[in-house]
Amino acid sequence: MQVNVEWVDARERLPQPGEPVAAATFGTYPHDFHDRSVAGEHYWLVRPMVFHGLYIPMTFQHQSEDDSHYHDCFVDSDGFIRYPPGGPSEDHVTHWAALPFLPGLSVHVAGGPEAGAALRRAREAAGHR
Repeated sequence: MQVNVEWVDARERLPQPGEPVAAATFGTYPHDFHDRSVAGEHYWLVRPMVFHGLYIPMTFQHQSEDDSHYHDCFVDSDGFIRYPPGGPSEDHVTHWAALPFLPGLSVHVAGGPEAGAALRRAREAAGHR
């Protein structure tokens, strides 16, 4: 399967709330970073994240372990919060790209019995059992 990726500048447009994305993040390794050889150096890398949009009660927003609510931000699987340029974080998301759908589906998530069935169909379509 091949996928074309369209990178979007986070200063120009943000994803839909709740959308999983590939996010390019720019930052600086802290001076007390465990790998002293890169401490203080800049980095730019891609991480899977979910965008949490405008604060509207009962909508897509990120609630941290301390019950704080965050919005207009990108959150990675570790719960680390990054903002578009101009936001309150030291490192920020410069660009984002929509993730492709699961193979053979038009969704990003399949759960329960549908997950196993969808995986079997994708493997069968590729000629694997």
